[in-house]
Amino acid sequence: MGGLELVEDAGGVVVRLDERDQSHVDLDDPRRLVFDYVQRLAEALDAWGVPGEPVRVVHVGGGGLTLPRYVAATRPRSAQVVLEPDTELTEEVRRVLPLPARSGIKVRPVDGRAGVAALRPAYAEVVVVDAFADGRLPASLVGEDFWGDVARVLEPDGWLLLNLSDRAPWQHTRRVLAGVRAHLPHLLLTAEPATLKGRRAGNLVLVASRGEVPTERLRERARRAGLPTRVLDAGAVADAFGGGTAFTDDAEPGPDHRDFAG
Repeated sequence: MGGLELVEDAGGVVVRLDERDQSHVDLDDPRRLVFDYVQRLAEALDAWGVPGEPVRVVHVGGGGLTLPRYVAATRPRSAQVVLEPDTELTEEVRRVLPLPARSGIKVRPVDGRAGVAALRPAYAEVVVVDAFADGRLPASLVGEDFWGDVARVLEPDGWLLLNLSDRAPWQHTRRVLAGVRAHLPHLLLTAEPATLKGRRAGNLVLVASRGEVPTERLRERARRAGLPTRVLDAGAVADAFGGGTAFTDDAEPGPDHRDFAG
């Protein structure tokens, strides 16, 4: 049984799409983030610029609008554009979980590839790619040409934040990172230790930029937050996830956790 469900739980609402828990939203406290990888995306956003200051963000993938709500709460007056092609999802989320007044969040009913292509150069300070269709990162969002467009849309020192789902030996992730690295060569990556050790599938959060990325700041934030997280610097990323060939015309969607045995 598939479809869209919004399910109340203790202290919030879970957005469930095709029997997958896709987002968690706490309207009373949008700073409260339940999913681990969303916490890591938020930690990265907190490390951008001056804490509390407005930031221009493009979100590729909307879901329950959890991260945009977090940014609106922690960085008032931020300008945020969300690219989400599923209009039924957006309408139901906004009906049951309305955005606060003057949130600065604008949702555009367009897929990430077309939506990013339509943005002007240097439009954003941060681009967040957290988009899944049927539990997979869409093929249109893994090719080197897409990462070139993301780099065009970012300010010269802007950051890409990317949520990947994979498992060792990281065949898909290696290829995605090769495409990102061609345009945004400075990388760091965060993940749970058990995922990095190959014990289970999990989420990998990448930060990429033309300039330096805040490895030590994120390590310190992870320590303060008590997250079971490892933060890999550029050298460790190259060691663990190097050797891939960037996707071009052979782009394929990312793996689904349900595909993994064990």
